[in-house]
Amino acid sequence: MQDILTKITYGLYLITADEYKDNGCIANTVVQVSLNPLRVAVSLTKTNLTTDMIAHTGKFNISILAKTADFKLFKRFGLQSGRNADKFDGVSFERSENGLAYITEHSIAYVSCRVTDSIDLGSHTLFIAEPCEGKILSDAEPISYDYYYNNVRPKPQQTKKSGYVCKICGYVYEGDTLPPDFICPLCKHPASDFEKL
Repeated sequence: MQDILTKITYGLYLITADEYKDNGCIANTVVQVSLNPLRVAVSLTKTNLTTDMIAHTGKFNISILAKTADFKLFKRFGLQSGRNADKFDGVSFERSENGLAYITEHSIAYVSCRVTDSIDLGSHTLFIAEPCEGKILSDAEPISYDYYYNNVRPKPQQTKKSGYVCKICGYVYEGDTLPPDFICPLCKHPASDFEKL
């Protein structure tokens, strides 16, 4: 089933929030869900600090990422936790009217949002939000998840060891059997996103 679902077209976005510090995470689930009233939906895993911040403050920004984004950006915002890293250290950003950061490099546009509702989806929280402000920053092409997977993400290193490789970030789990409840330590994806080496 997961192989089928990866055929759905996704973009890649940086979702930013703050409560006591600037923070953000990479998401591939951002969609306009209504025109009147204008609403967007963002789905984030509950383990993210960004999710906690949005739940407490009720606001976030979306940076729409461009094809120019390199793996360093995805590694910074997608493969480490804001609980023990300053993700904005050394990153060029500005602040929108809501006070939140948005990145200026590798970003096509940003949208500031105010949460109007949230839905518990088990592993994720779905935030429904009103877009309040935004700005086009570049005419570059948006990056898709497929483009990232085929052109940006490093390919798994060839190895003769037995194990499983994460199809999302390339992390290699060594062993003959992958536990069904295994969670990737880098990108936090489940065992269903691993394939045998």
